Amino acid sequence: MADVDSLTEALNAISVSTELVEQELKPHLDTVLAVLLEKKKGAAVEIASSGIVPILAQSLKKKSLLTNQVALVVAEMAREAAVRNTCIEAGLVTVLVPLLNSADEELLLHTGRAIGRICFDNTAQQDQLVQSGVIPRLVAIMREYPENDPLVNVCLLALCNLADMDTAREALIEVGVAEVLTAQLKRAPDAERRHIILEVLGSLGESDVLKLQFVESGVPEALSEMIRGLQGGSDPHDLCSIKIASNLIVSLLLGDESMQKCFGEGTGVVYQDVLSWLQSSNTQLQLNCVKMLELGVVPHILTLLEQHVDEGDVSVQHAGLSALRNLAIPATNKVRMLEDGVTERIRTLLRSDMPPVQFKLLGTLRMMVDGQGEWERCMVEENG
Repeated sequence: MADVDSLTEALNAISVSTELVEQELKPHLDTVLAVLLEKKKGAAVEIASSGIVPILAQSLKKKSLLTNQVALVVAEMAREAAVRNTCIEAGLVTVLVPLLNSADEELLLHTGRAIGRICFDNTAQQDQLVQSGVIPRLVAIMREYPENDPLVNVCLLALCNLADMDTAREALIEVGVAEVLTAQLKRAPDAERRHIILEVLGSLGESDVLKLQFVESGVPEALSEMIRGLQGGSDPHDLCSIKIASNLIVSLLLGDESMQKCFGEGTGVVYQDVLSWLQSSNTQLQLNCVKMLELGVVPHILTLLEQHVDEGDVSVQHAGLSALRNLAIPATNKVRMLEDGVTERIRTLLRSDMPPVQFKLLGTLRMMVDGQGEWERCMVEENG
């Protein structure tokens, strides 16, 4: 444990240093770092107010054998919110950003943490980061070192903090972020990582361009795969992941083009999985399947059925009809489907020569009008 006298001595030595001689600075930096790692209250403020922060910035700008250690000192010091303005005023962010181009994974980790902490909850600094071109580099680092979990986590947290900015979203359109996030979602080691990725996807998905990129890059399929893997459990973190992921799938499917790509003529994985949500014991999945009705999924299902009614795929017919029947179970859905003219379109499908399909069609119609008064009476009269 570093004592008060040794810290004072180290700070004095660093603050009066003009030549930045590595051999002389290293033991003093060791002392400062040891104090910071102890996380004693007020230590970071004492260190920042000693006058060494400009010396640290100068050292980082010079680049030397001490660069990794200095970046780590800055990262640990910046855990304390009270020192961040001092770091900004000393120009630390400006000298740290170029270090993100390093091939040294340890330096990238310390640098990323330092920048993230200094700029946390500081819109002006975050905007400058985006303007400096940090977005493409964050994505590139995750692409280059996909299995370095601490480093990937730093990059994801940075994207999470920047994802609400329009300038950041515009920069991400050009760098293939969808593929990187999809790959990380598939290998996420724990719920914490999943939630960070889901939060980034949710924020970025508010951009129509990025949303379509996500759909084209298989993000809904990756989300659906994740949900399948987590279903059946009772862990609250997993249930939270299911809720966020299913909400995200619904939001990504908002729009005809997105929905068409995901549903894949009735053979898409997402289409099949969404149908399975109707039979799920998970209330959130059931609710999101109801939301699909509001997004306009029913016309897509009907179009698929119409394409397959004569000589098409029987499995698609059965899947589509089952989906319609189950969607018609909630009373609020029945009204919406009837008002949208679904019954008329289903009746045109009765021309199918296949008795099992006709049976399911009639079952779907009965479910839709069940308890709906005038609609039910009319169908009974028409179909006997």
